[in-house]
Amino acid sequence: MAYIGKVPTAVPLGTSDLADSIVTSAKITDGTIALADLSATGTKDATTFLRGDNTFAVAGGDNTPSFLAKRNSAQSIPNNTDTKIQYNVETYDTNSAYDASTNYRFTVPSGHAGKYFLCCSGAINDTNDFNHLSIQINKNGSTIISYDLDANQHFGVRKTQIIDDASEGDYYEVYLRHDYFGGNRDTYGNTQAMYFFGYKLIGV
Repeated sequence: MAYIGKVPTAVPLGTSDLADSIVTSAKITDGTIALADLSATGTKDATTFLRGDNTFAVAGGDNTPSFLAKRNSAQSIPNNTDTKIQYNVETYDTNSAYDASTNYRFTVPSGHAGKYFLCCSGAINDTNDFNHLSIQINKNGSTIISYDLDANQHFGVRKTQIIDDASEGDYYEVYLRHDYFGGNRDTYGNTQAMYFFGYKLIGV
């Protein structure tokens, strides 16, 4: 602009000198906005991405907590009695949530509520027919799913499975029950036939 007399002193612009929204993205040099300048919450680094709700999140995810426990020796199952299977050997347990020495149960850890896939397998080591036999998954002491055999069917390796909504502190156990005309029977002592595993689902 034209002026008469002394040259005006240069004064830096402040935020109050700019009208709202006057600076467009076209005026911002590409690649010049640092992570620290973003208002999004969460961890801002090379391993995360910015979601539509203005939070940083890790891409993908793991199906954890996750565990696999097995039985490596025979366990006696009394006649006509719900008996907890003592899966006493852990193959893996990502969150130390399965107790393989005392209660033989999986407990949902703090901060890990959600939907879980659970599966168990068990077998009685006998070639004769059974009057009745069932394997079941219990949640907090109550049966949520059971696989039953009746009417003199031979019981080989059997399994049952379920997807269940779990809250923090919920626990899951496996029970076996048979009616072998009054006698007790042993399970297999085979880790391929006797197992209990589960994992948290993601994306649901």
